[in-house]
Amino acid sequence: YQWSGGRAIFASGSPFGPVTINGKIHVPGQGNNMYIFPGVGYGAVMCRSKSVTDSMFYAAAKELSLQVSREDLDNGSVYPDLRNIRDITAKIAAGVCKVAIEEGLSSGCCGRRGCDLDEMVAVLAGKMWWPQYEDYV
Repeated sequence: YQWSGGRAIFASGSPFGPVTINGKIHVPGQGNNMYIFPGVGYGAVMCRSKSVTDSMFYAAAKELSLQVSREDLDNGSVYPDLRNIRDITAKIAAGVCKVAIEEGLSSGCCGRRGCDLDEMVAVLAGKMWWPQYEDYV
């Protein structure tokens, strides 16, 4: 950021804290597999896709880009807030299911036929595993 006077677009495979250049805060993006692969895998499994295609990865990338807010961009990040990863994953998975259905690789999402994208997101979010552990002590 310093070299470019804060004009660089930066993402790293590891998390880095915010950086202040010329009085403006820049939040480095974490550009690794944690955004795309969970959604692609979850979507393919939940719609029982016969295969995973390049167009599913394209749909996943497009859906990810739609989750980037103006605030994210203003902070210099090209990725959405990681705190929203579960919602992002459900939306990516729904996009993958939609492509699988369109390509004839799946007959529906989560055993349902004829769902629109918003319904798929809701169904997938509702079926997503949540780590909840009993307190045994």
